Amino acid sequence: MVGRGCWILLLAMVCSVARAVEVPAVPAVIHLASEEWEDYTAADGHGLAWDILREVFEPAGVKLDIRTVPYTRSIGLVQLKEVDAQVGSYRDEAQGVLYPHWNFDSDHIYALGLASNPAPTQATLGKYRLAWVRGYRYENYLPNVRRYNQIERRTGILPMLQQGRADYYIDARTEVEAVLKSAVNEQQFRYTHLAELPLFLGFADTSEARSLMKLYDQRMTLLVGNGGLKPIFERWKQPYPFEGNLKPADQ
Repeated sequence: MVGRGCWILLLAMVCSVARAVEVPAVPAVIHLASEEWEDYTAADGHGLAWDILREVFEPAGVKLDIRTVPYTRSIGLVQLKEVDAQVGSYRDEAQGVLYPHWNFDSDHIYALGLASNPAPTQATLGKYRLAWVRGYRYENYLPNVRRYNQIERRTGILPMLQQGRADYYIDARTEVEAVLKSAVNEQQFRYTHLAELPLFLGFADTSEARSLMKLYDQRMTLLVGNGGLKPIFERWKQPYPFEGNLKPADQ
């Protein structure tokens, strides 16, 4: 009987150790990399996305550590496993990056062009010369794209359109509106809605990041279900992306 009891105790200890290996503790900090977008992911920590992610992680005991870098660099840092996740990715955008079930927001994608040009649609995009910032890869997410150029930065977009070097510039609405602020005559331009693209965190392929991704999906399920994120979108006067949609973007 004593020998049998020892074996049972030993088996219980082995199972306990195995569970500890399989389910690592969630880190107390999540290291995030993001491009700086005005009123969204500002370097000083203010913005819609930071408020959303604080609501997701901080009640679960995980603090945000923010690193501001260019967009393509944020992806590279995740691939190199130097941060836990990058902010504002489209699903399956990069190799070596893990994507959760839930998006945290949606990108409202618009085409900016001269007001004298016809308003583009997804069906007619193939007729036009398009441009967008390098790294965003809209060719993978918008249909009928045929001719496009990638630019290094958002300066010089309006002259590019005025001089006919591109028909439309593609970007999120907030970035399009920021570009338009430099126009001498905003009435010369018009921007047209094209698509809604779910925005994700892209996680590193590490045990710590995987545990954070699992926590993220659990918290998003709760917060979407109880409407806990809605006040944040209302405070920033932005559309709520989960209205009538209580399922992850990948379902």
